[in-house]
Amino acid sequence: MAEKLAKANQSIEKALQIIEIMADSREPMRLQDIAQQSGIPASTCLRMLTTLKNGGYVLQDRVSLRYSLSLKFAQIGSQVKRRINLQGIAHPYLTELAIKCRESSCIAIQQEMEVVYIDVEDGPDNMLQILQRIGKRAPMHCTGVGKVMLTDYDDAAIDSYIARKGLPQVTEHTLTTREALVEELARIRQQGYAIDNEECELGARCIATGIRDYTGNIVAGLSVSGPVSRMSFERIEEIRPILLGIAADLSGQLSYHKAL
Repeated sequence: MAEKLAKANQSIEKALQIIEIMADSREPMRLQDIAQQSGIPASTCLRMLTTLKNGGYVLQDRVSLRYSLSLKFAQIGSQVKRRINLQGIAHPYLTELAIKCRESSCIAIQQEMEVVYIDVEDGPDNMLQILQRIGKRAPMHCTGVGKVMLTDYDDAAIDSYIARKGLPQVTEHTLTTREALVEELARIRQQGYAIDNEECELGARCIATGIRDYTGNIVAGLSVSGPVSRMSFERIEEIRPILLGIAADLSGQLSYHKAL
């Protein structure tokens, strides 16, 4: 019984390997190429491809005989996506982040070119009860999570954002010119995180990074915030690897795989 179960598991693993190889290919593949890339014998590949084809998961061109994945995977992906509750998935990570950093943590999404906080884990002084309540909206250009999400914008999208929302000065530290914002976004892309240095709220400082899903796009921002009296730049440097590690784990839960 155990031997049969082990063989079944191996078959499933091989089938999944074949599916992933085909998903990474930009064009239909020959049987020989699938077998070579997977390291699975061609006869075994053929048997698994035939099973996937009979189930409607794989298509085979009648002329070239090459194989490709069908849109059935897109249908399944769409159904799964509808059931994903980002807030529910992220909350344990948010709690872990707040405990490890001993500061407030939050996760936010983008709606209509604004930041919307969808979950908050309060720190020792309940600071976020005032600054970042669930459902609160904030500008993108002056918040850590917002600037992280803006790194997915190209030049035309940045121009559209500025035309629609402007770059209002919220505090004396807010970036209010396109040049300053573009320079900041370039720095964030390079280092992988953003810092809100009293740009949205005087007396508050935060570090933020992006959460990516299977598309590779940033779907949310994750941040740690606290008063400037505790959130020195030395303290932020201590928090940085914790934040980036937890964000990577959460992105993995959303099926993000960093390109090599």
